[in-house]
Amino acid sequence: MKRVWMVADCIVSPLGWTTAENYKNLRAGRTGIRQINDASFSKDPFYGALIEGVSSTEEVSRFEYLCQRALQSLMQTVALPPTRTVFILSTTKGNISFLEEGRADHPRIHLHAVAKMLAAQIGLTNYRVVSNACISGVMAAIVAKRLLLAGQYDHAVVLGADAVSRFVVSGFQSLQALTPEVCRPFDAARKGINLGESAAAMVLTVNPDALGAKPVISIEGGGLSNDANHISGPSRTGEELGYAIRQALEESNLTENDIDFISAHGTATLYNDEMEAKAFNRTGLENTPLNSLKGYFGHTLGAAGVVEMIMSAESLKHDELLPTRGFETPGTSQAVNVIQTLEQRPLKTCLKTASGFGGCNAAIILQEHNF
Repeated sequence: MKRVWMVADCIVSPLGWTTAENYKNLRAGRTGIRQINDASFSKDPFYGALIEGVSSTEEVSRFEYLCQRALQSLMQTVALPPTRTVFILSTTKGNISFLEEGRADHPRIHLHAVAKMLAAQIGLTNYRVVSNACISGVMAAIVAKRLLLAGQYDHAVVLGADAVSRFVVSGFQSLQALTPEVCRPFDAARKGINLGESAAAMVLTVNPDALGAKPVISIEGGGLSNDANHISGPSRTGEELGYAIRQALEESNLTENDIDFISAHGTATLYNDEMEAKAFNRTGLENTPLNSLKGYFGHTLGAAGVVEMIMSAESLKHDELLPTRGFETPGTSQAVNVIQTLEQRPLKTCLKTASGFGGCNAAIILQEHNF
């Protein structure tokens, strides 16, 4: 059976500049979230996760901040043949900071121009953009899988990248969605999100031999839906995310009993976590171990799905369930099995979910193979 494989990846985040470093810090329970008191972002202090450090190469440092982080991630993956590879950029805001800097005429304020430049920097000419709120990262992986299985390309690079800016902070402040502490996904005392930034890249392929790669983690299936409930508020029933989950299971030829753990969107807002809990109950997943990684990275918007897919793949490889940082007391009307401590157990299959503004939902299934 033809499969799409994850064969290389790299995360640049407040927790590290490689996938291994990020995973090590997650295992140790460290968070990149801190109080930020910087007037360039907000006149009021807020809790968020910012990447510290600068580019060490002149080649990268000549670009704007977002593209620097993106290239630092991309250049740590693998070289790819240009003619049969597609580059897919997943982002919600891109270089939105150009607006506040008075550079609205900069060509890379447009997402397609960012994608074209980043693709060119790693020797690629085929590029796409997926920008669909906070499901962008998971959706980009689903789009890549479909393009590869359709035979249009042999390989794909999926890059999720977003940065914290004054525009982004003010937007979430206006929605009263930011919490005045480190976020607490699925907890009874949760008050909202922490913003974060990251650039995370992964290489997908239907021909790992051509890249000299050993296939271990596959993308088995994916699903997309929209609940059309509200511009910023999710469904009150979870039915539509449940529909995306069922699509992913059906495409994977799996059942809910095959899922070993869930990497939830888990933003720590009242409505998102409640909706996800209902969706997992609707699909028979209420007892499946579940985590949210937002208490480590913050909410990295268009990068979140890629970051969390890569960390979930590492969990599968290490047979480890990562805990949900900040969770203490169950806080949803329908129970879910939130992971509270690092646990070793045999793992094979993971469900990753995401939801976003405009009512969009996504689900994708990762599986480990031992040949």
